[in-house]
Amino acid sequence: MAWRSSGASNAALITNLAGNGLITTERVKKAMLGVDRAHYAPSSPYEDSPQRIGYSATISAPHMHASACESLLRFLSPGARVLDVGSGSGYLTHVLANLVGSEGKVIGVDHIQGLVDLAESNMGKSAAGRELLASGRVRFVKADGRKGWSEGGPYDAIHVGAAAAEAHGPLIEQLKAPGRMFIPVAENLSQFIWVYDKKEDGSVKKMRSFGVQYVPLTDAPAER
Repeated sequence: MAWRSSGASNAALITNLAGNGLITTERVKKAMLGVDRAHYAPSSPYEDSPQRIGYSATISAPHMHASACESLLRFLSPGARVLDVGSGSGYLTHVLANLVGSEGKVIGVDHIQGLVDLAESNMGKSAAGRELLASGRVRFVKADGRKGWSEGGPYDAIHVGAAAAEAHGPLIEQLKAPGRMFIPVAENLSQFIWVYDKKEDGSVKKMRSFGVQYVPLTDAPAER
């Protein structure tokens, strides 16, 4: 149903995602309604498809953002700390900040300074976004996302927005117990979403979910 979810406005897009069963909770619906995708996608913002944002990066399709939020929702309680690896345009970082509320904190990590600057610029297009940045509830940093960002951890939830060759150990280490990570992992010529749950005793359970197609989680061009 993803391809049928596009709309003429942000509200229409979100309403269609909910109507097609891709958004299943009111919390996620409200959080996504609160972020105008036009501030983050340079063209066709209300199409349910990925869009290029420069630097060989994309903003994922809205239905993938909805899926990530629904999967992580149990760990996105008010006051939660969240790491968004491969934050790109900053869109999902903003949605996640809406979900964790005024006492929560979300850190967006990207390996290209231009994307860090882009995310901050995009978030600055709305009063709500400017307040998130000014208050410190959202912060964007340039770093190798495969190593996470230990300074802000441990995290209740970690979202990875690019395909990893593996579930990198530092990310799992930076999860709270309990906590959850949503990550696309490359397997041969395919990619699948994996959900990693860290239990209260520190043990980790992983579950393979659906097939996807993401850009790879890699070094910045100058670092190769």
